[in-house]
Amino acid sequence: MTVDAHKETLAFQAEVSQVLQLMIRSLYSNKEIFLRELISNASDAADKLRFAALTDDALYEGDSELRVRVSIDREARTITVSDNGIGMDQEEVLENIGTIARSGTRQFFESLTGDQAKDNQLIGQFGVGFYSAFIVADRVTLVTRRAGLGPEHGVRWESSGEGDFTLETVEKETRGSDVILHLREDEDEFLDPFRLRTVATKFSDHIPLPIMMGKEPIGGEEKKDAQAEEEQINRGSAMWMRAKSEISEEEYNEFYKHVAHDFEDPLAYAHNKVEGTNEYTALLYIPKHAPFDLWDRAPAHGVKLYVRRVFIMDEADKLLPRYLRFVKGVVDSDDLPLNVSREILQHDRKIAAIRSANVKRILGLLEKMAQDEPEKYREFWKQFGSVLKEGPAEDFANKEQIAGLLRFASTQSEGDEQQVALDQYVERMQEEQEKIYYITADTPAAARNSPHLEVFRKKGVEVLLLSDRVDEWLVSHLSEYQGKALQSVSKGVLDLGKLEQEEEKQEQEKAAQEHESLLKRIKDVLGESVQEVRASHRLTDSPACLVVGEYDMSANLARVLKSIGQEGPQVRPIMEVNLGHPLLQRMEAEADAERFADIGKLLFDQALLAEGGQLEDPGSFVRRLNHLLLSVPAAERADP
Repeated sequence: MTVDAHKETLAFQAEVSQVLQLMIRSLYSNKEIFLRELISNASDAADKLRFAALTDDALYEGDSELRVRVSIDREARTITVSDNGIGMDQEEVLENIGTIARSGTRQFFESLTGDQAKDNQLIGQFGVGFYSAFIVADRVTLVTRRAGLGPEHGVRWESSGEGDFTLETVEKETRGSDVILHLREDEDEFLDPFRLRTVATKFSDHIPLPIMMGKEPIGGEEKKDAQAEEEQINRGSAMWMRAKSEISEEEYNEFYKHVAHDFEDPLAYAHNKVEGTNEYTALLYIPKHAPFDLWDRAPAHGVKLYVRRVFIMDEADKLLPRYLRFVKGVVDSDDLPLNVSREILQHDRKIAAIRSANVKRILGLLEKMAQDEPEKYREFWKQFGSVLKEGPAEDFANKEQIAGLLRFASTQSEGDEQQVALDQYVERMQEEQEKIYYITADTPAAARNSPHLEVFRKKGVEVLLLSDRVDEWLVSHLSEYQGKALQSVSKGVLDLGKLEQEEEKQEQEKAAQEHESLLKRIKDVLGESVQEVRASHRLTDSPACLVVGEYDMSANLARVLKSIGQEGPQVRPIMEVNLGHPLLQRMEAEADAERFADIGKLLFDQALLAEGGQLEDPGSFVRRLNHLLLSVPAAERADP
């Protein structure tokens, strides 16, 4: 780092340099997008100032008419996008420009495919829109001053996108930011005012902030003060307040890209105006792709709150519950006070009513999509299904409706894709079936191949295969659907109800009584490792499996908690054995106590591994297994 007075040269983060190289190589398939991104940033800066000025009017510095200016200097070959919004101080410049997508940079690069058409869609998900300037510019200068600071606190940032940037303190009389693009040699098309005006109105006509450009001389006449005369080139009105019949599909899509900072069209949207005692307008979007921070502990919420067209709050988390945090959009209320705070939002009945209506609207939109456009819903589920599974636990009032939107893999579906609805499961239930059966596991393969499913396959009973981490949370709050109880196949004593013939039950009870001594011997060998050893109704092919009590924590949930650093209550499993299996028959005839103990412990370890558990002592397991493989039962030895 070199320092010269108040000017210093700093290196970008390595990730920033990589992004800049992608930009310079035209990662975007549409170069025009740079102007949309810069105007959107300017609009956001104006919104933030308007909100901050609600409590400190002095921040306006005597200029409360917020606007964006786009200007051209043909001789210098520059385009300047200026705003009189909130501006930034030096620390904010370093934080917002020197680094990018701090928690998502690694995911961003892991997501790149090498396909330019696909990769350019990723940019909006990772908050790197400012760097789109380098698509058309070989040097970018940012001059900014935060509102409320003196002119001497201006900051000048400049970079050619080659790994470093300069930062210096400068005088700036006006608040806000000026982004100056020094165009590349082959980008002269953007020095044409008509071309630039067309691009600005195409992408940013919906922005509720005036976009100003200098008037051009009429009929080719030269005017010295042409740049001094300005005109508004966009409508500058809140698009969401217009009638739906006046808004085209393209305008809806472009507004989504502005509000969500995305580069793809949305998957679906809902636009509603509510009148009466609580008047508001809501324009809500469902994105096509999940953002990188969807699973952050404190993810950004995508709904902006306006009051009478005045921006109040970004990430208004009280307008939608957490399980709908992927929704983007705008809510504009006519009834809330302009100085509304987060504390007021928490207790305001009108906000509660808006929130409830928004939830109904989004769930209704998803239901319609699932019914009318199943392929589009499958696309939605792949991106956001795991988040929606949080719904039954968080939103009791809409639990049944949310449950109808959930999708699962099952023993009757091919592959691991989650596409079976609970309604479909209920329709396919056998005539005598009373419950919805499911199994939870670490992976789809572990769920599908679990020994707990053997009797269900034999009887042709469908079982839902749950392998998402959130599934344990889901089933602990979703106990029934349409009056049908959800039942884990790995908990409690298996009761198939009318699916099991009375003769079968009697035969199983008789077998358990006949082999009671074997069960006791195995329990003595395993000691405190298990609660009980009992005959199994679940198994037809495997020799043993582990289950827990009906009200105990499942083994899978215990592993999930342990993986995130939390210890659940210690639950001793119950081992069930298949008395008809040859291995159990061999054990019953085994007189060698040591050999019997080795087999019994191996059965336990096998069952633990089969359900995804970890052995406490893998070395002993290996030695025990090798010993049994090398030994020959005494009954099979021949005299020399």
